[in-house]
Amino acid sequence: MYRLCCSTLVGFLLLFSVALVLAADAPLSPATEECVDCHSSVHPGIVADWKRSRHAAISPKAAMQVQGLSLKISSKKVPGQVLNTSVGCAECHTLRGDAHKDTFEHNGYQIHMVVSPDDCAVCHAVEREQYSRNIMSAAYRNLSGNPLYNDLERTILGKSEIKEGKLHFAPADPMTRADGCYYCHGTRLEVTGTEQRDTDVGELVFPVLKGWPNQGVGRVNTDGSRGACSACHTRHHFSIETARKPYTCKECHAGPDVPAYKVYATSKHGNIFSAMEGQWNFDHVPWSAGQDFTAPTCAVCHISLVVGSDGEVISKRTHQMNDRLGGRIFGLIYAHAQPKSPDTTIIRNKSGLPLPTDLDGTPASAFLISDQEAAVRRARLERTCRACHGTSWVKGHFARLDNTIAATNAQVRTATQLMQTIWQKSYVQGVANGGSMFDEYIERRWSDAWLFYANNTRFAAAMAGGGDYGVFEDGRYHLNKSIMELNDWLQARETMRR
Repeated sequence: MYRLCCSTLVGFLLLFSVALVLAADAPLSPATEECVDCHSSVHPGIVADWKRSRHAAISPKAAMQVQGLSLKISSKKVPGQVLNTSVGCAECHTLRGDAHKDTFEHNGYQIHMVVSPDDCAVCHAVEREQYSRNIMSAAYRNLSGNPLYNDLERTILGKSEIKEGKLHFAPADPMTRADGCYYCHGTRLEVTGTEQRDTDVGELVFPVLKGWPNQGVGRVNTDGSRGACSACHTRHHFSIETARKPYTCKECHAGPDVPAYKVYATSKHGNIFSAMEGQWNFDHVPWSAGQDFTAPTCAVCHISLVVGSDGEVISKRTHQMNDRLGGRIFGLIYAHAQPKSPDTTIIRNKSGLPLPTDLDGTPASAFLISDQEAAVRRARLERTCRACHGTSWVKGHFARLDNTIAATNAQVRTATQLMQTIWQKSYVQGVANGGSMFDEYIERRWSDAWLFYANNTRFAAAMAGGGDYGVFEDGRYHLNKSIMELNDWLQARETMRR
């Protein structure tokens, strides 16, 4: 009882101190005041959104006075020109102007259009550094710099045409790529020139950006930094609530290759969220399990600072998304351990292909984390699970997940053996013969096996989605069906050859 009363009192004092800080008057800088005066009429939605933000309500100096786990600003020092005012237009769009290639003169100020993670790092240095170790930060390069992924991308996004009686896929045009895979992976932003626009305040000159607009997680910015904080902390409110709700992750994780949101929505966790989210507190920092929420969201498991009812830390805040993930259930081609480096273009399997496993399932171990590190990361995640579940429940859940990973990898191995036989017998032309892995129908059925069906089955197991999503909805039923089709296709060709 004494411990509970003390923790309650401490919590109250923390909340009271935060309330006092937020109540402090955060003046606008003269530059931001000019921006707001003009853009209130030009872009009323942007300004209204920002006015509802914490950035508008508090200065960095006041934010740095918050004590304990409620502290949200991680930089030890903040430049004087942004220390004592609200974090407004000028504080984000004029700082570090020399580093940005899209900086231009605008009504007497040197501003840049794109705000990058290195700009956010002025106040959020720890989060920016953590994110740089995250595989998401390299998502653009990991796709654009991998020739095998490029080939798969070409057969998905490319323009189809018949040449000499055969189906051919040309590489996709830049706008299709930006509207397709690179919407989530991020584009490379480049200044290609300037243009003059006739605006309400007269003619103004603006930079022209190739690859814009984009808020992809691995976007390459004009200052050379990688990533877009706005992928999760949407402009210009930068709401903690928005980042914590699964709808934000849904934008890029809807499936069928990464069906995280679909599985979550049908899981018991998603059911509780849908029914009870209106009663949860999504703004409280730290986030208290059992009080602020009663079932996990994506952020609870992978990002947020979570505490128990006594204030004890269950999970530390991290922006390195794989910090609580030992395995990578997204099969390329098999599920495998997490990569050591966020830059996966350096990975080569024993056959020299840029894949984290060989075609027989052997992992490219030199590029992947050790079993020991994987166990440490899983333990972090299990600690979060035990906030709501008993030890036997948690152990049973992960035992089933391990079994599912092993079983789906074995099924993918069967599918791949069939595909390798098809290549070896030259029924279709594979990589070994200078061809593609993905431009024939039967190759697409093979890639469906691991890219959709095995992945879907694993995600259903990992997220306690179970049931239909792991069986009939792009799960085990379809995985085995694709293997049957591969086998029947091969047997039909063998029969024709005899």
